[in-house]
Amino acid sequence: MQGRTRGRIRPILPVSSAPDMNRAGGYPRAHASSRTRRLMRAGILQAAAAYVIWGLFPLYFRLLQGVGALEVLGHRIVWSLLFLVGVLGVRRQWSWLRPALADRAVMRRFIASALLIAANWFIYIWAVSQGRVVESSLGYFISPLVNVLTGWLVLKERLRPAQWLAVALAAAGVVWLTLTQGAAPWIALALAASFASYGLLRKTASLGALEGLTLETILLGPLAAAGLLWAVVQGQDSLTQVPLHQQMLLLAAGPLTAIPLLLFASGARRIPLSLLGMLQYIGPTLQLALGVWVFGEPFAGGRAQGFMIIWAACAIFSAELLWRHRKERR
Repeated sequence: MQGRTRGRIRPILPVSSAPDMNRAGGYPRAHASSRTRRLMRAGILQAAAAYVIWGLFPLYFRLLQGVGALEVLGHRIVWSLLFLVGVLGVRRQWSWLRPALADRAVMRRFIASALLIAANWFIYIWAVSQGRVVESSLGYFISPLVNVLTGWLVLKERLRPAQWLAVALAAAGVVWLTLTQGAAPWIALALAASFASYGLLRKTASLGALEGLTLETILLGPLAAAGLLWAVVQGQDSLTQVPLHQQMLLLAAGPLTAIPLLLFASGARRIPLSLLGMLQYIGPTLQLALGVWVFGEPFAGGRAQGFMIIWAACAIFSAELLWRHRKERR
């Protein structure tokens, strides 16, 4: 069967981009191979760009110092909604909305995912404002491992021995951090747990990335707008009181939220899962670097040792994923 290797579909490109399909459509094999490589390179650049933007988010939120985390969250939701509505309007991509709103199962799922992503955003914004960027980066280092563990707990997925080793090492790293720091890294754990739960809901959702985020912001939008309006009535809003550069930054929250997600969604369709799994560490690595070298957060002793244990877990996880992908392609 065309497009298969040993009975398994290649998880690299959409069917429309696969070399055999291009050959069936009349393209020479060399042209198809060249086109595949171009799409792969584009996918790598798109996914990497998304992770770089996410990795630099601490700079953005630190520039909003003085604006409350809850208010920043409200602006992020409202301006994201307006930006996404504009994108969908330009693309005339609204046929999905009416069936989604009429489907109770879809709505229940997206109400839950909207609350989870809002919680994740709030925790992250608050953590950056409190000078806890390093701990936040830890949450995204362990997030892939929490995803795997969630799949085992909820979806009854079987974990391979290397995955169990990675999860066990990560757990040991968290325990070490708790013992040496005197408290559990609850910000990291909350970020990882909320994002893993969000990913679990979105994994089985019927809507794509753009449509799903739009529906989530539609559900959250009225609450966010009401909160911002209440702050204006009380004379406690920041948008009319902060300097011009912070006003512009608040208004930019919409595209800064949606653009990396669109880049990621496009890139993820074009590259193997193993490569995507390694690229995902760009974000927390940049966050860690910013926390240590730009914001001057402590990173030594027990904290550094705990991170090293967790990095070993991430290395095992990524290496096993890459090995398995190469084995399946043979």
